[in-house]
Amino acid sequence: MDYYSRQISELIEELSKLPGVGNKSAQRLAFYLINRPMEDVQKLSDTIIGARKNVRYCKQCWTLTDQELCPICSNPKRDRTTIMVVEDTRDLAAYEKIGKYEGVYHVLHGAISPMLGVGPGDIKLKELMVRLQGDVREVIIATNSSLEGETTAMYISKLIKPTGIKVSRIASGVPVGGDLEYIDEVTLLRALEGRVEL
Repeated sequence: MDYYSRQISELIEELSKLPGVGNKSAQRLAFYLINRPMEDVQKLSDTIIGARKNVRYCKQCWTLTDQELCPICSNPKRDRTTIMVVEDTRDLAAYEKIGKYEGVYHVLHGAISPMLGVGPGDIKLKELMVRLQGDVREVIIATNSSLEGETTAMYISKLIKPTGIKVSRIASGVPVGGDLEYIDEVTLLRALEGRVEL
């Protein structure tokens, strides 16, 4: 038996497709949106559509941006001789929140996972190797402490070692199996400061 009209049911169904939003949360969001002033809902809708149309990858570090270069890559004060390699944009944001890292980033958009069929060619490793042809002194590998993250870190280390560039790994302040985006800033800072050379 349907409790709601077709449009309400469709709105709930679409909202429940969002990550972390179950059916009850989708219902709450749907009724919240329906009861908002039309201009608020229109602004939300326009913002979503605008972001989807205009957000793309930074040409240098591969994070998400609405410009050719992201704010970090276009900042002349950042240290371009140090590159921190992260799995995704959320990990970059987690490190930026601590405000202590002054280098630049490289976003892989994933990690090597033979079980899931993700190989080195499926993430942004070629792009990283191109960047290393510039004046780079250190690569900090800040992949997650999962099996996939560790595999990716070891693979990157083996690729970079022959170039003579220093390769380090964030320290074990990050728990095994923990995703960087959910870890507090103090732990992330300790992991960054306690990194070890690979």
